[in-house]
Amino acid sequence: MSSLICENGGSSKPVKKNAVLVDGVYLNGPIMDSKAGERFVEEAFPIIMEEAIRKATDVNEKVCEWQPPEELKQCLDLDLREGGEAPQQILKRCKDVIKYSVKTGHPRFFNQLYAGMDHYSLVARFITEAINPSVYTFEVSPTFVMIEEVILKKMSECVGWEEGGDGIFSPGGSISNMYAVNLARYKHCPSIKDEGLSGMPRLVMFTSEECHYSIGKAAAFLGIGTKNVYVVPADERGKMIPEELEKQVQRAVKEGAVPFIVCATAGTTVLGAFDPLEKIADICQKHGLWFHVDASWGGGALMSNKHRHLLNGIQRADSVAWNPHKMLMAGLQCCAFLVKDKTGLFEKCHSSQASYLFQQDKFYDVRYDTGDKSIQCSRRADAFKFWLMWKAVGTRGLEDRVNRALALARYLAEEIKKKEGFRLILEPEYANVCFWYIPPSLRNMPDGPEFWKKLHQVAPVIKERMMKKGSMMVGYQPHRDKVNFFRQIIISPQVSREDMDFVLQEIEALGKDL
Repeated sequence: MSSLICENGGSSKPVKKNAVLVDGVYLNGPIMDSKAGERFVEEAFPIIMEEAIRKATDVNEKVCEWQPPEELKQCLDLDLREGGEAPQQILKRCKDVIKYSVKTGHPRFFNQLYAGMDHYSLVARFITEAINPSVYTFEVSPTFVMIEEVILKKMSECVGWEEGGDGIFSPGGSISNMYAVNLARYKHCPSIKDEGLSGMPRLVMFTSEECHYSIGKAAAFLGIGTKNVYVVPADERGKMIPEELEKQVQRAVKEGAVPFIVCATAGTTVLGAFDPLEKIADICQKHGLWFHVDASWGGGALMSNKHRHLLNGIQRADSVAWNPHKMLMAGLQCCAFLVKDKTGLFEKCHSSQASYLFQQDKFYDVRYDTGDKSIQCSRRADAFKFWLMWKAVGTRGLEDRVNRALALARYLAEEIKKKEGFRLILEPEYANVCFWYIPPSLRNMPDGPEFWKKLHQVAPVIKERMMKKGSMMVGYQPHRDKVNFFRQIIISPQVSREDMDFVLQEIEALGKDL
């Protein structure tokens, strides 16, 4: 390293007096123009307000501006170059990205298990993006550590754990489910943390055939193996059959394997089914198994006095995954992993006691340095957006949203039953409404192999047409023995009864010629 005090240099930027040259670089004050940056932010915010908030939630605007991948590359000019672009060009880039993105806050976006826009949560996200915190220690994230603690306690109370528990916000329900499997395994075999898989018995876990695919991924990721995930049959509504679970547990024991966890689902992805948690809890208690409930989707019903019965028995769970970014609209991503244990099991399982972060001789109460429970180091302040939204609308406001969404689902189901050419697959238990549209050309055909083969082709064509038109987005899929059908998800309080009517009218208009 060389250093030099100089008065000027050969660079295009004037060198101040007393600048220092280190390794060929003048240390000559900041190289970022903060004032110009602030002006850019001020100019960007009106674009965000108009294009990403007002227009993106306007029912008269398109849900999406469809472009095929190759054309989209050209529209966005994705190449990165040596030199930077002028601020006005960057602002145009922002407009283009918004224009060609799917507007998930649009009242007619029904495609996924998240939708709508909560403006309080949105402001919370603006704040956390600006502050850029990492929630691992009280030292660097005091407000957000405290907020997360309060939210986790409140959610635990909603689950029914009157004495509280433990938990953390994770980057997705899939990770929460992985936490559950890892924690259950550690509880059963504490030595695995130090000794690894060698010498461990063959561990077996159980879940429904309707479970989220992350359960199998957790088994693969953690070295348990997907063949050691025993899949329990579900009934015609998609609920795990407890008697079949009992048979699977007994089978595993006879094989010499060691059962250690049951993963139930409260709100399945396609049908919106809720497993019978009380009966599953009885089996877990009988065999000494960890009881995990994946309520990533269905957990929102806990906010409703009218609908929380769907999760009866969840208070007996050892752990729960619950994503407020789904039904409660806290904004992606906002996912809580809750644990009933209060003995520090969660931290013992994951802690590594990194001395550069979690020093025990700090000047404050180090119990608030919660990050060592996480498998992450850096961690976003996801709890804040849920907290701010809850503060703004209150518990009653959240309950009203859930009740209204499920009432709209019921309304849509009743309209489907009345409308020619539509067939409801099953009565909705939650906010998933599953149905077929049968075009006129198939309505007089008997329900045989040829009929189902042709009907299977209908939903994909209608989906393509609605996407290219930009009128709405509704998902479809085959499921078990059923050919492709539409799955309508209702969440947003911005959705109206007229939007439900529009869905059926639009599907008919797009598919009547098939």
